Amino acid sequence: MTVEREDGKNKGAAAFRKPLEGLLVLDFSQFLSGPSASLRLADLGARVIKIERRGSGDICRTLYISNLELDGDSTLFHSINRSKESFAVDLKNGEDRMEVERLIMKADVLIQNFRPGVMQRLGLDYESVARMNAGIVYGEITGYGTEGPWARKPGQDLLVQSLSGIAWLNGDRAQPPMPLGLAAADMSAGAHLVQGILSALVRKGMTGRGSRVEVSLLESLLDFQAIELTTHLNDGGREPRRGELLHAYPYMAAPYGIYPTKDGFIALAQGSVSELGELLQCESLQRYADPSSWMDERDAIKAILAAHLAERSTLSWLSLLEPAGYPCSDVLDWNRLVRHEAFRTLRMPQVVMRGNGTSLTTTRCPIRIDGRLLTSAKASPRIGEHNSTIRGELLCERN
Repeated sequence: MTVEREDGKNKGAAAFRKPLEGLLVLDFSQFLSGPSASLRLADLGARVIKIERRGSGDICRTLYISNLELDGDSTLFHSINRSKESFAVDLKNGEDRMEVERLIMKADVLIQNFRPGVMQRLGLDYESVARMNAGIVYGEITGYGTEGPWARKPGQDLLVQSLSGIAWLNGDRAQPPMPLGLAAADMSAGAHLVQGILSALVRKGMTGRGSRVEVSLLESLLDFQAIELTTHLNDGGREPRRGELLHAYPYMAAPYGIYPTKDGFIALAQGSVSELGELLQCESLQRYADPSSWMDERDAIKAILAAHLAERSTLSWLSLLEPAGYPCSDVLDWNRLVRHEAFRTLRMPQVVMRGNGTSLTTTRCPIRIDGRLLTSAKASPRIGEHNSTIRGELLCERN
């Protein structure tokens, strides 16, 4: 497996300047949503300083996935906080508070994801910060917005998925609601915040004006479901109808889904059922010539198809379907994925390293600029690791 190790490994990297180099971002956020946004800004070249609580730091440092820990911090923290610096402070300490305010005066962007009211109590809400730095772009993520009956509910990914309706799109009809097996609300909200911040920075470049950019986990998941919700809002409010068997998408006709084969699984996307029957030499499927039946009789078609596909291996079915251009694929687990030549070609993994030599293999930024990969060997920081550097470079009197 090819692993990117540093920017210098990319052709012409010495002369390449990342788009956001020179931008200073203060990241007050914790957990996933806000840090995922500041991570992307760091990937694009910004200098990101995590403002952490002295002693304990970001709560995500002890939020473990599968109890994995590396160099005293969770792998979850490592994966979402690479390429950043840590400035540890006690905001109740007058001297620390003054240092933070001086950093705010120099910053281009501030990010926070506390519940509504927390930053106001700290005196670091947008209005207060804008008085210190009128041109700042202030990005904030909440769970459900700042108003309404849910405003103070915990903004946790599973809870937001449950309230958003997305869990009712997954699983077969007889199964209970199923959340997505990843932090969809957090990561989509972080991506949306980045979009808002970058657009605000463009406007600042044209007008000099700062901005407040607001995103909520719930609104991000509602946007994530824009196609499905639009259908629901225009079809008389009918509930999405999950299939009885091998359900994949409530608004898609057969054969759309993942099917067991003799030795694994095969995925079939949208396509003609009757053509599929011919390619698979399944006469029962060939009878479904009317495209309207592919939705109306979706479960019956899937039952026939599932029984037929179980008779042979995935590779044997792919050898029939792929040459004919029928939309299909193998279904890979991560072990098979990372060994595949297509994965290696992407050069997605990279090695990051802390100053003490502790290394971690993680993913790189998925964006390419001018054909170049955006990689960095800089790992997540230890709590307060960069206090002295930041004081020397940004807070000394000559600055």
